[in-house]
Amino acid sequence: MDTFADRLDGGRKWWEAAIEEAQERRWVRDAVERQVIRDIGAATNPLHGGRAAPFTEDSWHVRIGRIAIWAGVLRLAARSGGWVLHPVAGHMPPNPAGMTELLSGIYAVGEQGEIWMQQLLKGELPPDDEIAKAEGFLTGPGSVEDLELFFYD
Repeated sequence: MDTFADRLDGGRKWWEAAIEEAQERRWVRDAVERQVIRDIGAATNPLHGGRAAPFTEDSWHVRIGRIAIWAGVLRLAARSGGWVLHPVAGHMPPNPAGMTELLSGIYAVGEQGEIWMQQLLKGELPPDDEIAKAEGFLTGPGSVEDLELFFYD
């Protein structure tokens, strides 16, 4: 089953596997990978004004849109570098992990944002605790928002 919990858990595992590879210097990013990471950061600026997640004072559309934007950005990033995004829910990341695994792990959460946006447009509200978990994964200290800080190359 592909639930939000499965996506978030898989996303964390894949993201952490890639970061560990980079921090252990088994994966050293090339110039294209470095630029793609910078571009992802620029394109996904959450515009939260330094507030910590969850962003409960924002509207549902803003909160979910902030999450969903990651999906489109990561699809473009993957295409730009020729990486293929993989489903992560219920799958262990391949070893060694690198850019494909990093992007796939983050994409799983962003794609969930797109699913929630479709539901919201039909009048269905997603679970607030799930939105908060996605926001925490993507924004704030130690999150994907700090992605560049996890690399030492």
